[in-house]
Amino acid sequence: MNRTVLITGASRGIGRAAALKFAHEGYQCVITCLRSTDRLVQVQSEIEAMGVPCLSFTGDIGNFEDCERLFGEIHSRFGHIDVLVNNAGIAWIGLFQDMSPSEWDRMMHTNLYSVYNTCQQAVPSMVSQHSGRIINVSSVWGISGASCEVAYSAAKGAVNSFTKALAKELAPSNIQVNAVAFGCVDTEMNSELLDGDALHELEEEIPAGRLATADEAGEFIYHIATAGSYLTGQIIPFTGGWIV
Repeated sequence: MNRTVLITGASRGIGRAAALKFAHEGYQCVITCLRSTDRLVQVQSEIEAMGVPCLSFTGDIGNFEDCERLFGEIHSRFGHIDVLVNNAGIAWIGLFQDMSPSEWDRMMHTNLYSVYNTCQQAVPSMVSQHSGRIINVSSVWGISGASCEVAYSAAKGAVNSFTKALAKELAPSNIQVNAVAFGCVDTEMNSELLDGDALHELEEEIPAGRLATADEAGEFIYHIATAGSYLTGQIIPFTGGWIV
């Protein structure tokens, strides 16, 4: 049976790298983004050039109706998914007192509600087939918290707790749920947040002396997705020795 993976937020960065890795390993791919359709279609083209079927979907995965529509297309095209990678996310840096209620809501909508929506849609068929892997992309800030990133830390902390609890609930159904707590990865999102001086200072704090590449992050997600079935309920840091 062909294996199928769904990766949210796959138009760039970690999501794109993970999609290309899974495709290279022969997985049928479902990839999503919120609005960068042109970039997502380019990723789809790269995947299909490997001879791998790919479904691309532009929509708001934090919106339950959009997510239902996505899974309707998945069921029509592939019938099921074997692996779910919840990667869609945004960042916001600033003083907590300066964050508006709408900005808080957007953070939770994108980084947390999307995880609920995809899992709520994916879990029934995984339970039915008595197998499945869910990998939630999290952050070290969900473990330790970060000044000026209160909402992001709160959302990722919730993802971590969600991961642990759902793993316990689904373990009897042979479904493994884990999260990767990334440190700093060299992506466009981080380059937009860090100027040259801040980036240099950060690299000096990381024992490995550098940021992770997006390809390294994508490959690690694949390794977690294909690890032994006894690995579940874990929040696994991937940090180059930074903040562990």
